[in-house]
Amino acid sequence: MKRSRRRDFLKAAGAGAAMVALGADAADTAAARRVRVAVIGTGGMGSHHVRELAGRADAEVAFVCDVDQPRLDAAAQAVASASGKAPRTAKDLREVLDDRTIEAVFIATPDHWHAPAAILALDAGKHVYVEKPCSHNIREGRLLVEAARRTGKAVQVGTQTRSTATAWSAIERIQSGAIGDILVAKAWNSQLRSSIGKSQPSDPPASLDFDLWLGPTPAAPYRSNLLPGIWRWWYDYGCGDIGNDGVHDIDVACWGLGVTSHPVQAACLGGKYFFDDDQQFPDTQYAVFDYAPDAARGRRRQLVFEQRTWSPYVQEGYENGVAFYGTGGVLIIGHAEGWKLYGPKNELIAEATGTPDLSAHHANFLDRVRAGSGQLHADAMTGHLAATLVHLANIAARVGRLVRFDPSTEQVIGDPEAGALVRRRYREGHWAVPRGV
Repeated sequence: MKRSRRRDFLKAAGAGAAMVALGADAADTAAARRVRVAVIGTGGMGSHHVRELAGRADAEVAFVCDVDQPRLDAAAQAVASASGKAPRTAKDLREVLDDRTIEAVFIATPDHWHAPAAILALDAGKHVYVEKPCSHNIREGRLLVEAARRTGKAVQVGTQTRSTATAWSAIERIQSGAIGDILVAKAWNSQLRSSIGKSQPSDPPASLDFDLWLGPTPAAPYRSNLLPGIWRWWYDYGCGDIGNDGVHDIDVACWGLGVTSHPVQAACLGGKYFFDDDQQFPDTQYAVFDYAPDAARGRRRQLVFEQRTWSPYVQEGYENGVAFYGTGGVLIIGHAEGWKLYGPKNELIAEATGTPDLSAHHANFLDRVRAGSGQLHADAMTGHLAATLVHLANIAARVGRLVRFDPSTEQVIGDPEAGALVRRRYREGHWAVPRGV
């Protein structure tokens, strides 16, 4: 790492660590004003955002939005209980975007809504915190990056490890040369998921506006194993577990490897080795990405991801994590535990413990919204780089062969079948279809 870059990194890392050490009270004292926010999508991770934000002194949850009425009611009650003030509620996110008093939105919808909702919000003048992966496909990710640049609004992606002091300390060590030249990073996701079973089309619950839930995706019938949360195993709505839990560790792998562009090749073998159900994505997956040499590093680099959603057993000491293999050692990060650094002869040189810090990730975003400038820990381009690996792995697994990729055009080279999966199909004429898809 160049000296100036390292100095900037250390400064940012120190600021991140100080922010965590000082805690919420100091951050609240420093806040010049409360930011009026809305949460769009209030189940799963969205409910975590609601509870965390409603308890902050530097934010006001003024609006909650969900297509499912019981979830919407529960979110509104949670905000009222925590803050003493009931928020506005709506099923249709357009009502949120029409409210000029809302400065920022937190988007925790299913994956197929992430980029379309974020782009609509940016064009409506809102700052955006969007859950990972930031896109459902590669083209949407590029359009999100362009929308952030066009509007000048902040976009923070929900990979909260980027705001975790323990992770900062690990990345600073390896990027300052603690394990030599890093040539390979390996991320993994090992856990036991449940079968989603098999279903037939049926009527949606009366409490659910299923047409709004589908949004810009092609019209399709409701199935009982779509909701809640099961949508992530279906091609039209999710990105599989590689885009769910896997993308967290893939993002950390990109961070430590120093990735600033896309790979030139991607290979992925995978399929359903364990589950006999309706899920369409692999339950077993091994992906390899090859990066061309760049100006900062004269060597090729490799990023590996492996996943077994039926095997909750550790490797390198952790269920989920990232290992950085350097010419002078290895550093291993557990997603929710901490890290260990080994040097020559596998000697344990240093270690630390710590968990992902959602509050710090919120604080970084809200500070950026108030200031109108400053460094986001997981901006749109950062999220796009990690999400593109998710999409390339899924593309390679679906076509069953090596995929060559042009990082500058973001197009697959010489393979029309794989190239078609850089984009997706949309419902013709729907109001949420992003321009330029």
